[in-house]
Amino acid sequence: MKNRWRAVFAFVVVWLLYQSAEGVGGRWLHSYPVQAGLMLACVLVAWPLSCWLGYRGYGAYALTRRHGWRTWLPAGLLLAVAAKFAAVRLGLAWDAYAPDPQAGAGGATSLLSALPLLLLSTFVASLAEDILTRGFWYRAAGLHWRSGALFVLASSTIYVLNHVYRLVDGPLEWLTLFCFGLAYAAALWRSGSLWAAVGLHWGWNLGNGLVDATMPVTVVDARVAPALSIGAHLLMLLVVLALPKLRAGSQVVDERQ
Repeated sequence: MKNRWRAVFAFVVVWLLYQSAEGVGGRWLHSYPVQAGLMLACVLVAWPLSCWLGYRGYGAYALTRRHGWRTWLPAGLLLAVAAKFAAVRLGLAWDAYAPDPQAGAGGATSLLSALPLLLLSTFVASLAEDILTRGFWYRAAGLHWRSGALFVLASSTIYVLNHVYRLVDGPLEWLTLFCFGLAYAAALWRSGSLWAAVGLHWGWNLGNGLVDATMPVTVVDARVAPALSIGAHLLMLLVVLALPKLRAGSQVVDERQ
C-alpha cells in the first residue's frame, strides 16, 4: 500500500509539471523559456521519483541505457520522420495541404542553425509525455496487465486525456490522438523499452518542425489532413506489430535498487 501511494504521488508531481508547462508557461505567461523550463523539470524530476519508488535511474519507466536506446531510439526516429514527410507529400498530392505562401522555406543555413534547438525541444517534450502516459503505467504504477492489448488501449486513452487543452477540439482530434497513442504504446509493449515509443513520438514531433522549416504547408481540408496523420500512425503500428515481441528474459528485468 505504501508503494502504491508513492506511485500516486510521483504521478501527480510529474503530471502537474507537464501540464503547467503549457498552462502556466504557454497560455498564462506566454513565455517560451518558462514553458521549456517546466517541461525540462518534468523530465529531470522523474529521475529522483523513480529512485524513490525503488528503481535505478529511470528504470521505473523502462527507460535506462540498458533498455536498447541505441537501437530503438534511432529506428523509431527515422521511421516517424519518414512517415511525417510521406503524409505531407501525399496530402499535397490530394489537395489536403497547400504550400504556405506566407512562410517561405528558410533554406539550409537557417535549418542548420535552428536544428539543435528543434532537436532538443521536441525530444524533451516527447520524452516527458512518454514517461507520463506510457512508461509510468507500464512499470512504476505497479499494475499487472493481463494482455498487451489492454495496456495499449489504456495507455492510448490516458494519452488522449492528457491533452487537456485539445479536448475541446472534438471527436476527430480525440481519434487522431488515440491512434497516435496506439503506435507509441504498442512500441513500448512489443520492445519492453520506452525508448521505442520515444523514438516514434520524437520522430513525429521533429518531423513537424522539419516540415515547417523546409516545406511549410497550410491545411486545406480539415478532415483529410488528420486522416493522413492517423494513417501514418496506423502504418507505424503495423510495423511495430510485425516485430517479434521481446521476451522478459531478453530485457533488464531487475531494475530495482
